[in-house]
Formats: sequence, C-alpha cells, structure tokens
Amino acid sequence: MFNKNIKLFLAVATLAYAVYQILETYVGNGIMLIFLALIFVFLYFKNEMILLAFLKLRKQDFPGTDRLLNKIKKPKSALTQKQQGYYNFLKGIMVSQTNMNAAEKYFKDAISLGLSMDHDLAMAKLNLAGIAFTKRRKQEAQKLLQEAQKLDKREMLSEQIKMMKQQMKKASMPNQHFGGGQQRGGKRR
Repeated sequence: MFNKNIKLFLAVATLAYAVYQILETYVGNGIMLIFLALIFVFLYFKNEMILLAFLKLRKQDFPGTDRLLNKIKKPKSALTQKQQGYYNFLKGIMVSQTNMNAAEKYFKDAISLGLSMDHDLAMAKLNLAGIAFTKRRKQEAQKLLQEAQKLDKREMLSEQIKMMKQQMKKASMPNQHFGGGQQRGGKRR
C-alpha cells in the first residue's frame, strides 16, 4: 500500500511519460500509460486495502478484514478524509463484537469524517443507537435511531430498525408482577 501522495506522484509521472511516448510516435504505449495513470488516480480516491476489506467483510471473513485494516499503519497520512471515515466505520464494525467503548469512538469518528453513502451513514448511526441503548442512554438512542431511519431511503435496514424499536419498547415497559401479593410458602386456607 502506497501513501496517497506517492499515488499522485506516480499518476503525474506516468501521465508525463505517456505524453512523451505519444510525442515520440509511440501512440499505443502512450494510451496504455494514460490508463495506468488513471488507475493510480482511482486508487488515490479509493484505497485498495479498504476495497479489499469490504470484500472480505461481505464474505463474513472478519479476521481477514481486520488483517487488511491493520495493514494501514498511519490512516491519517495514508488516506483521504472519506477513506478515513470508511476505515473507522470498518474498524467500528470489527471492534463492536468485543469492545463497545472503542466501537462507539470509531463510529463517531466515521460520522464526523463523513461517509459518502447514506446507507453507510445509517448503518453507523444504527450501531451507535444500539451502543447508546445498551449504555442506558435511551434519548440519545432514540434520536440516533430516527436519524438512521431518515437516512435509510431504500429501506435496507428497516428490519434492524424495527427490531431495535421493539427492544426499546420492551425495555421501557414497567415490570408487572402477578399473584396479588401472596407470598410463596405462606398459609393457605
């Protein structure tokens, strides 16, 4: 994995050499080098490790996803702002199974850095709502759940949102005790 600035340098250098090749009447080589420069520009905006991590996550390979994310040593210098958002989003998903405090931090960072797709933003807010609910911050959880529902325009998360609302309703119901106050083992008439 290359630093984002190295990718830009390689794109500019390849493009300059492509122009030189075209001027020297090697048009085929020049066109091929232009396509190579476009690949470097694409990888500047879409980090290869994050793309591979999404593929691993889609296959439910959590250790593989975590291994790929750990290959990004310094995310602040190696990634653009949106890529840092997706890096934190993926890290939050990985960590949410074991450490909710760290997952909350990752999801909040992902939201603040920005995620380009509404579906991903809704997923991050839904996860944050679940974390807030387990930490007994019900109002914050309801607010995040409403925001996630607004962002979920294609209703891809409608089942998860519905389940979360049902769990919140169950938790807010008062405990009912049946039996009319009789104690066990008491005298019967």
